[in-house]
Amino acid sequence: MMGTKTRILQLALMVWLVVLSLSGSAFAWWNDEWTIRKKITLDMTSTGTVISDPIGTSAILIRLHDGDFQFANAKDDGGDLRFVAEDDKTLLTYHVEKFDSLLDEAFVWVKLPDLKPGTRTSFWLYYGNSGAKAVKADDPKGTYDADTVLVYHFAEHGQPPLDATKFANNAQNAGIPDDGSLIGTGLRLDGQGKITIPASSSLAWSDGAALSWSAWIKLVATQPDATIFSRQDGANAFRIGVDNAVPFVEVTGANGTQRSPAGAAIAPNSWHHFAMVAGGGKITLFLDGEQYAALNGTVPALNAPASLGGDASGRAGFNGELDELELSKIARPAGFVKLAALSQGGDKAPKLLALGEDEQKASFVTGYFAVILKSVTPDGWVVIGVLMVMAVVSWAVMVNRLGYLNRVGKGNARFLQEWNHLARDLTALDHGDAENLRTLGGRIDPARQRALRGAPLYRIYHIGIEEIRRRFASNPDIESSRVLSPQSLQAIRASLDGALVRETQKLSRLMVFLTLSIAGGPFLGLLGTVVGVMITFAAIAAAGDVNVNAIAPGIAAALVATVAGLGVAIPALFGYNYLISKIKDATSDMHVFVDEFVAKMAEFYSSAPENTNWR
Repeated sequence: MMGTKTRILQLALMVWLVVLSLSGSAFAWWNDEWTIRKKITLDMTSTGTVISDPIGTSAILIRLHDGDFQFANAKDDGGDLRFVAEDDKTLLTYHVEKFDSLLDEAFVWVKLPDLKPGTRTSFWLYYGNSGAKAVKADDPKGTYDADTVLVYHFAEHGQPPLDATKFANNAQNAGIPDDGSLIGTGLRLDGQGKITIPASSSLAWSDGAALSWSAWIKLVATQPDATIFSRQDGANAFRIGVDNAVPFVEVTGANGTQRSPAGAAIAPNSWHHFAMVAGGGKITLFLDGEQYAALNGTVPALNAPASLGGDASGRAGFNGELDELELSKIARPAGFVKLAALSQGGDKAPKLLALGEDEQKASFVTGYFAVILKSVTPDGWVVIGVLMVMAVVSWAVMVNRLGYLNRVGKGNARFLQEWNHLARDLTALDHGDAENLRTLGGRIDPARQRALRGAPLYRIYHIGIEEIRRRFASNPDIESSRVLSPQSLQAIRASLDGALVRETQKLSRLMVFLTLSIAGGPFLGLLGTVVGVMITFAAIAAAGDVNVNAIAPGIAAALVATVAGLGVAIPALFGYNYLISKIKDATSDMHVFVDEFVAKMAEFYSSAPENTNWR
């Protein structure tokens, strides 16, 4: 009995673990409180946009609009946005440049570590959590690596541009904002005023230092020798600009003034990604991600303030628009520059960066059910927890009983095959010893004997034969005559009936748990529903807020307990009726066998002459 209970508990635990694992796969999301996610894929292979040069860690721009993002299901400030790596476990650092739920537009920068060229990288965007815990978790300073020393988004209005990196290289004076820029708000430069960037330790350049500079530029009109970015410290100077629509970089140092070779002119009123990378005795210019020009030279030592839109020498400033200025203290690889140009470029991004369809949370916790489950009161969860335990126990009992009854059915069928041979001549066991009786007169080997021990018919048969053998062994007169008195036959019949009752009890063991689940499950569920309804109405009365929106979630949540109760009772009812039919079949076989055994016993052992004649 204890062994059976232990096995039931083990089976219940196994079922419970299976339920948990299945629910775990159903909730295979980073966090159950988020209801919507979409996969974002950065494809740098031949199926997307090929990038074969090294890249490294990069901040990728994610553009969101009403065509690929449900702003109505996100928080107004984007506080429920989360980015998770492809493993659906690792959170990615990000920061929001702009999130406008009225215009359905958002710009978010996500840090992707150690990107490899020619690969496809996927990650998840999660949103759809209106809970109080879903607060803004963006981290501008953590979005950029330690080598990025300045990033201006130019999203400010009426204040100087703010540095998004941890180095806080904020500008000294405000510029003219341009709300219709390439990426949210940009900077409008009129060729007259300039923005000053104060000197700092992170912006100090040594002679021949490695560095990278990039920005999006848009010319309003062709102009000669216009300065976009400049620094001057004594005789040393550094300048980036556009000369008659031809981008250039110019350095002044010990070797005099050097300017990069002229390339193709760029068209006015169109956005272009312009980048400069210095390192290894060479300065390389990139335009829209491709190498544009190269200059054999180095950056001079500079530790003076920098200027945007003009320089200290009074030369013409840039007349146009500027967006997304980034400065790094290392020479960025060509793949890094190309990725920035293609991923941020709007119309150039779709092939490289694909946003998948929205995936809703697993069906039973989305939509209406999400509202219902969130509204379940603590007492309801207690009732549901008890019902879950009952469900696990009932399923474990059904599995246990089904396995046992199947073994009983196979064992009885195998025994009856042997019994049909043996029943023709019970006298074959008159003088058999105990071992001979156990092996049905030597008909079955030990292996088959072990298989038959699980058959109730074999155990009943064994009891009957042992009763006959004991009477023969204890009384020499009976042994010699091989005749049993009516009283002996009746006593043996009583022993067989007792064995039948005990075997029937074994068949029905643990079935009470199913009857408890069938009868008790709905009532427990009803109890949870009634209490939940009471609490809902009490809360409404206390709040004084009587409307459908206040009542409906509570009533729906209260009914979950009834559903759970029926979910326990219905499978238990079906399983109980099926198992009872198999128990009845096994019990009928035992009744028939007992009657047949007694009839054969009376026929063979009622009198010596009749027995002899039959033989």
